[in-house]
Amino acid sequence: MISVSNVSMRYGAKILFEEVSTAFSPGKRYGLTGPNGAGKSTFMKLLTGELEPQKGTVVRPRKLGVLSQDQFAFDRYRVIDTVIMGNKRLWSAMEEREKIYAKPEMTDADGMKLGELEGIVGEEDGYSAESDAAILLQGLDIADDLHERKMGELRGGEKVRVLLAQALFGHPQALLLDEPTNHLDLDSIHWLEKFLNEYDGVLIVISHDRHFLNNICTHTADIDYETIITYTGAYDEMVMAKTQVRSQIEAQNAQREKKIAQLNEFIARFAAGTRSSQVQSRRKEVERLQVTELARSNIQRPFLKFEQKKPSGKHILELEAVTKSYDDKAVIGGFTAGILRGEKIALLGRNGVGKTTMLNALLANSPTTSDAELRKTSGYSGEFLSGGKVIWGHEAAVGYFAQDHKALIEPGITAFDWLHQWDLGASHEEIRGLLGQMLFPRDDAQKRTEVLSGGEAARLIFCKLMLLKPNVLVLDEPTNHLDLESINALNIALQRYQGTILLVTHDEDLIDEVATRIWHFEGDTRITDFKGAYAEYQSVMA
Repeated sequence: MISVSNVSMRYGAKILFEEVSTAFSPGKRYGLTGPNGAGKSTFMKLLTGELEPQKGTVVRPRKLGVLSQDQFAFDRYRVIDTVIMGNKRLWSAMEEREKIYAKPEMTDADGMKLGELEGIVGEEDGYSAESDAAILLQGLDIADDLHERKMGELRGGEKVRVLLAQALFGHPQALLLDEPTNHLDLDSIHWLEKFLNEYDGVLIVISHDRHFLNNICTHTADIDYETIITYTGAYDEMVMAKTQVRSQIEAQNAQREKKIAQLNEFIARFAAGTRSSQVQSRRKEVERLQVTELARSNIQRPFLKFEQKKPSGKHILELEAVTKSYDDKAVIGGFTAGILRGEKIALLGRNGVGKTTMLNALLANSPTTSDAELRKTSGYSGEFLSGGKVIWGHEAAVGYFAQDHKALIEPGITAFDWLHQWDLGASHEEIRGLLGQMLFPRDDAQKRTEVLSGGEAARLIFCKLMLLKPNVLVLDEPTNHLDLESINALNIALQRYQGTILLVTHDEDLIDEVATRIWHFEGDTRITDFKGAYAEYQSVMA
């Protein structure tokens, strides 16, 4: 069990939570939710011991599995060893044992110590540690040939998956996971869901993936109104319960306010008269009926609306025998397809099978996407297409959200000026209105672009897309830095958009509710082209 007693955290005048007492029990899986800035990551750091509370106490079990956020901390270690380090007691015993074995001669004391260490290794299942670690890595799509490599040789997404395996290793009594689905493809997310649903310890997870939270959580601990309230059920059930509770309190307050107004009117009329006893009793009634004070919610909801300046022609895009290879490795092999105006295509498949490569090949031939933009976001200097043709249709105007979207925002200017440059004819009020819709307060419009957070940069790119009104949206992992409220707003906006969409995402709700067509990258240069929604695709492929 993890228990929190009378914990408070504030930064200056901003209160995150005050006098919070709650407990997290084994066998229950908790989603830790709340809008950006509410204090989710701060609370998680209190639970892991990385931060000390300003007031109150936190009691945690001895064996914690924590998802490390430092991708570079283990660069000099083998991948398999990095995973085993998740069990600190076992790793420490193994390291000490190796030092003793490395001595040219062992003393009696060394022999005694060695026996003690072997006992720890046995207790912690150390003799099967490498095979157990390998199973975790395979489930998270880290190929066997990478297990002996140094962490420093891996790509960023691969490192994150190894660190997730580290957190899961060694049967920890509690698992604390902050955004574990970042950089995971759908197959890996499904594997993780299955693993966590079978886990019998305390699980506390922060995620911006609503589908993931709904699939694993038995309870939801929501940080809002300067406190933490735990609801039974997953994310969607929490939202309903929270809305009902809030509405109930507001309705009760409205009734109380009406009654208090009636009593105060009586008091004002008869305070100086002969009915003093009745006046006094009504004053006591007013005190008793004090309205429940409602703390202000931290939730902010952006407003996204994608429009088209001008519709495209009916046949928006043709792909003829498109191929792409990197050196001797073929990624896309002779793919042919036609896209009609208004189709919404989700590109699915494991990481590294060619989804972003396909988007780059299409964008390289786009009439409205510059080569410089693609070079910035992909870091690639070669040809984006190895063979075949990409033919864009009449009046195609493409809006692009890159996976490395921050690279599209030049440093050294304000957010306002960066946005305004895309349409110098737009009024200052229109630019400020768009920024306001995407939760940039008036002063933040003057924020320097180089200091924008990942979430702020994502919202600024969406402002650009709303300003330019393209008739094709190409979106590569648009949800990575968004909170749940922003993802829900994006989901609704994409459903309502009348133009054409090409979408790479690991957010299953977004795929399920937006896509009208699926391109599934099989990993052997083949792409399955399914004309239908995701649910239909799943039933056909089952």
